Amino acid sequence: MRIGDVAAATGLTTRAVRYYEEQGLLSPGRTPSGHRTYTSADIRRLRTVSELLQAGLTVSDVRSFAHVLDTAPLRDPSGAGEPDRCDVAEVAQHRLGELDQRIARLSSIRDGLASQLTNRFGDLFAPAPAPAPGPAPASAPVSRPGNCPAPDGT
Repeated sequence: MRIGDVAAATGLTTRAVRYYEEQGLLSPGRTPSGHRTYTSADIRRLRTVSELLQAGLTVSDVRSFAHVLDTAPLRDPSGAGEPDRCDVAEVAQHRLGELDQRIARLSSIRDGLASQLTNRFGDLFAPAPAPAPGPAPASAPVSRPGNCPAPDGT
């Protein structure tokens, strides 16, 4: 299979496929003339890499445990490949910890801003409640007190 076919099958660009190869996440075969050839295993690996990146890992994170990407499924109850899974767990815990720190920092900034605006403007500023965890709700019209324009001037 050629690179264009793989890109179409995975929803990636040909440039992304080449980049993942440069980063050591993929090792396609080569024809005698040097063209890349891909297998169904390469497509599975690229889909896995793409899903992990969309979930919030970095290319560096995935590269650190690329050697186990094609082993037993993550939820394999047999425990096959368990010793190597420590790499995955370590990277995942590190990334989740970083995200937790960023969330805490942003929540603190938000709370500080809301407090300052309330102290400065009192009743003119009615802070919106902090959003509940989970997917963002669909945008709804925001009612504004008095004749306050929206930030975009409407």
